[in-house]
Amino acid sequence: MAAKVVAVVNQKGGSGKTTLTMQLAGTLAKRGVKVLVVDADSQGTAIRWSSSAPDDRPFPAAVVGLSAASSNVHREVAKFTDDYALIMIDCPPAVESLVPQSALLIADLALVPIIPSPPDLWAAVGIRQLIETLNTINEGLQARLVINNLEPRTSLAKDALEILPEFGIPLVETILHHRTAYRQSAAFGGIVHYLGSKATPAIREIEALADEVLTILEG
Repeated sequence: MAAKVVAVVNQKGGSGKTTLTMQLAGTLAKRGVKVLVVDADSQGTAIRWSSSAPDDRPFPAAVVGLSAASSNVHREVAKFTDDYALIMIDCPPAVESLVPQSALLIADLALVPIIPSPPDLWAAVGIRQLIETLNTINEGLQARLVINNLEPRTSLAKDALEILPEFGIPLVETILHHRTAYRQSAAFGGIVHYLGSKATPAIREIEALADEVLTILEG
């Protein structure tokens, strides 16, 4: 059975694409799902993340770099679909880049991490338009917004949360909050699960999001 493909996209840097990609991929791999992460960003953050893991506890999912494939990312990813159950593509933060366009050609699901603030919403309009355009070619493509790095007590976040349901892309129910555990696990090349009980809130969030993503892909 061919792998399901998830493209993590947003034209704005700092939205948490790599964090979302690696935490989800690692969580599902930890469950026994055979997962491949495709680092399609020339910055190579996902590759650096996984390579930071110690030898006695490697990152749970396989990670490959394909940023040089540019507009042919979809062709290169297709070569791996028979070998994995899930492929996650970490795309660069530029809607003008050919990489997100190519990734969305082969994706079953586009995840758009977004920090709930008006500037981030304005910047995400371009990726929404790109998804809509590619949906005419890849008719099976679904898309979901993932609220990331939420600091719920700020007025900007409250205002943005009110607007998001009208953005044009459905929201997942799970919200990822601003937590140091996400940054700490990146430094050690792992996932929040490896931090133990102090990361319990983050673990619960990622596990819930993983459940949602699987439900969407199986639907």
